[in-house]
Amino acid sequence: MKWKNKCGADGLNACTKVGMLLAAVCLIAGLCHAEEGKIFPIAGAPDLEKLDWKASDEYCRVEMRNGRKFLVIDVPQGKEKGSHWFRAAFDPAPLRGKNVTFLFRYRTQNVSTPPKKYYGSKFMVSYRDASSGEKLWPDAGLQEGNVSWCDGALQVTFRPGAADAEVMLGLQEVSGRIEFEFDSLRSGSVFSPAARINLDYKVKYPQKTEKHSRLRGMMSPAGPMTEEMFRTLKQWNVNLVRMQIMRNWNKLNTELDLDEYYRWLDKRLDEIENATRLAEKYGIRLIIDLHSPPGGKSSLNHMRMFCEKKYADAFLDCWRRIAARFKGNPAIYAYNLLNEPVQAVPAPYDYWNLQRMAAAAVREIDPDTAIMIESNEASRPRAFAYLSPLRMDNIIYQVHMYMPLTYTHQRIRTAGPKIGYPGMIDGEMWNKEKIRETLQPVRDFQLRHNARIYVGEFSAVAWAPGADRYLQDCIDIFEEYGWEWSYHAFREWNGWSVEHEGTGPDNIRPAKNTRRREVLLKAFRKNNK
Repeated sequence: MKWKNKCGADGLNACTKVGMLLAAVCLIAGLCHAEEGKIFPIAGAPDLEKLDWKASDEYCRVEMRNGRKFLVIDVPQGKEKGSHWFRAAFDPAPLRGKNVTFLFRYRTQNVSTPPKKYYGSKFMVSYRDASSGEKLWPDAGLQEGNVSWCDGALQVTFRPGAADAEVMLGLQEVSGRIEFEFDSLRSGSVFSPAARINLDYKVKYPQKTEKHSRLRGMMSPAGPMTEEMFRTLKQWNVNLVRMQIMRNWNKLNTELDLDEYYRWLDKRLDEIENATRLAEKYGIRLIIDLHSPPGGKSSLNHMRMFCEKKYADAFLDCWRRIAARFKGNPAIYAYNLLNEPVQAVPAPYDYWNLQRMAAAAVREIDPDTAIMIESNEASRPRAFAYLSPLRMDNIIYQVHMYMPLTYTHQRIRTAGPKIGYPGMIDGEMWNKEKIRETLQPVRDFQLRHNARIYVGEFSAVAWAPGADRYLQDCIDIFEEYGWEWSYHAFREWNGWSVEHEGTGPDNIRPAKNTRRREVLLKAFRKNNK
C-alpha cells in the first residue's frame, strides 16, 4: 500500500508534513485523491479491470482519453426509466465472511434527482445469500448533481452463503452523466493489521483514571440537559453521561461554514458548561463527545476533514478551545475526540493521525484529563484489528457495539420482517458467544496494550424482538472484561429510548417501564457498590 502509515513512533511530525503537501489535491466536491494509493490484497478479491464488463444499453460506452479507458454512462432527459450501467460477474465464494473494500474514481454531470432514495448514481455490488435465498444490494450511496472527480469506496461484508455476485456501476432511474476511471477500479482492504505501529506499547494511567469506581451510564440527548434529567439519571444510579455535540446526523456536505460552525459549537459548549454544575450536584461524570466535526461528511463512509487541511486544522482548533474551557473542571471525565470516524480511502489526514494530532494539542493545554480515541468504521469492533495505540498515556479506547446492524437497526428506514435475538441473522447464529466473538479484536487490543476500554454506544431499537436479552448479553461481556459503558441513548430518539415501546418507528409510545429499562437499572445498581 503506497499510502502506508510511515509516521514513526509517534505518528505525528512526518504525517503532518505530508498532509500539508497533499492537501492541495483534495477536491471540495468529494473525497480526496488517494495519490495512487494501493490497497492491501485480500485472497479471492476480484481484479476488477480483468472482469468481463458488459453494457446494459446504448447509453453506456467506453471512451479512450490519452491512452486511458473510461466507463461512461450518459442518459438523456426523458430516457431515465430503467437501469443504465456496466456490470461484471465474479465469484464471491472465497470472500465469504470477509470485509472487502471496492475503490473507484468517478465524476457526475447534471445527474437528476432520483424518484426514490435507493435510485440514482450507482456503484453497487449484488449477490445472493445461498443459505436464505435473499438478494443483497450493498451500495456506495453516490451523490447526484455535479460532482468533480473524486474517490469513492464501497465496503461489503460478504455473508457465509454469498453466491452469484456482480459489480454494477452507472445510473438508475435518472438522467445525466457519470464517468468512472477504469484503471481506478480496485478491491481489497485500505487498512491492515500488518501496517500497525507501537505494537509493544503499554498504556499507563494515573490513579484517578485507574482506580475510580466503574462508570456505567447513558448517552445524552442532542440538546441541553435539564435538572430533571440529571435527577432522573441519579435515581437510576447512573454515574456517567456522554455529552454529544451533534447536529445534521448522517447528512452530507454540512459543517462547511466554519464561522457559523464555531458559533454553534460555542453555544453547545455553554450548554455543557451549565450541565457540569448539575452533574457535580448529582455526582455524575461527563464525557465531552464531538459528534459532528468541522467539514462533516463528504460521503456516508468518509469525513471531509481527513482530506482537506482547512477542516483538519479547524478540528484541532475545536479541541484547543474545548480543553482551554474545561481544563480542571471536576465534572469532566474525558474528552472524546471524534465520534465514529469513517475513512474509506487513503487520505492525507487519516482517522488515526488526526486524532493523534488532536490529542497532542489537548495535552499542551490540559495534561490531566483522559482522552478517548475511537476506531475506524464508525468505531466497529473489527476495526480494532488494525488500530494502533497512540504512544501516549491516559488514553482510553472507545468502541461502539451495534452488531449485527440488521438486528439492532431493523426497520428504522425500510419495511421488513421482524428479526429476533438470539437467532439466525445474516446467515449466522447470533447469541452471546457470537457477541463475544465480535468483540474479540477489542479484547485482544485491551490485553496487548494494557488499554482501558469504553463502550461509548450500544443499543437495539425498541421494537427489536429480544432486545432486552441482547442488551443483557452485551453488558455481561462488558462487565466480565472490566469495560466502562454508556447506553445509547437517554431521551434522544424514541426508537432508542428505554422509556418507550412499540412495534415500529410509526407506532411507538411512552411506557412506564420496559424490559430494556429493567436490564439497565439492574446494571446501574452496581454503581452503588
